Amino acid sequence: MKILVGLSGGVDSAVAAYLLKKQGHDVSGAFMRNWDSAANNDVLGNPTLENDICPQEEDYNDAKKVAELLDIPLLRVDFIKEYWDDVFVSFLEEYKKGRTPNPDILCNKYIKFDAFFEFARKQGFENVATGHYAKVVHEENQSILKKATDLNKDQTYFLAQVNKEALNTTYFPLGDISKPEVREIANELKLNVANKKDSTGICFIGERNFKQFLQNYLPAKDGNIIDISTKEVVGRHGGVMYYTIGQRKGLGIGGDQGRWFVIGKNVSTNELYVTNSNATQWLNSDSCLVSGVNWLKDVDMPINACAKFRYRQQDNPVTIEKFNDNLVLVKYPQQVSSVTPGQQAVFYQGDVCLGGGVIEQTFLNGVDSQELIKERLEK
Repeated sequence: MKILVGLSGGVDSAVAAYLLKKQGHDVSGAFMRNWDSAANNDVLGNPTLENDICPQEEDYNDAKKVAELLDIPLLRVDFIKEYWDDVFVSFLEEYKKGRTPNPDILCNKYIKFDAFFEFARKQGFENVATGHYAKVVHEENQSILKKATDLNKDQTYFLAQVNKEALNTTYFPLGDISKPEVREIANELKLNVANKKDSTGICFIGERNFKQFLQNYLPAKDGNIIDISTKEVVGRHGGVMYYTIGQRKGLGIGGDQGRWFVIGKNVSTNELYVTNSNATQWLNSDSCLVSGVNWLKDVDMPINACAKFRYRQQDNPVTIEKFNDNLVLVKYPQQVSSVTPGQQAVFYQGDVCLGGGVIEQTFLNGVDSQELIKERLEK
């Protein structure tokens, strides 16, 4: 089988390529350049990093070395325009609304399992593979996305928006092995990336300061941090867009009044709402509306399932009902904390990923969570 593997310059994709070649497949690699690092440095006023090579080019050099060691061809393709149009612009628009989007999910949806697929087909490849920790089971009429054996590394949450047709010709070689095993294989092969640090943070920012980066595209405005209990100003924020519901670090509220939690924000008034007492009252919800659900498996609603409302969260039992053509109502009467508009709700039955969509509104006892805050402030 002829397979094009997305080689990122990291250890996971390198071992994925090796495993496929070991299985007897005709393997080639492709390095995707999704962000203009030079523009990134110009915007931030930073020089490129050590040896005048930006991190993205270092990754490319690592991918080239991996390809040489594995004796496979390496292609290079630029998706800078596609990434800007389909990922980064959407990312900025969500932040303008005061929401906290996940660009990794958008990148998988529009770049790695769309634009990359088109590129692979034009190069004569019918199948692609990546170093994601997930499983795909190819059945006669459909392909099923399942959690990885290494649940600590499972990445199905980030794959829930992938076009299900793309799964039919996708392979995830790392689905049945753990991260330590991947490192062990890479060291046995003496791969240059065997002990390379895993990438963290948002891909187009890298190790740079997130607020500093975002201010170049969405200038922030300072505003008041308000205690929902007393309605008093307890501090100043550097822009409501930088804060997430449930956040408790980096608020800069002095004193010895206990831990503060972000419970809400108002973009129009530029106010951030916090509490240091009975946070559960404000952070918990028992249902939410989810838009644009990408169903990876056919389901009949209502359906009993589980949901993750953020990465690494435990599975929460839910009931999913159709609300209208674009929305589903997700109920979880046991209540869940910090379910946040703009983030992704991903649905599961056992280890099968059913799909996911964007959280639009949260409710407690039938009342919109942000309306509860508004009512408290008006009393």
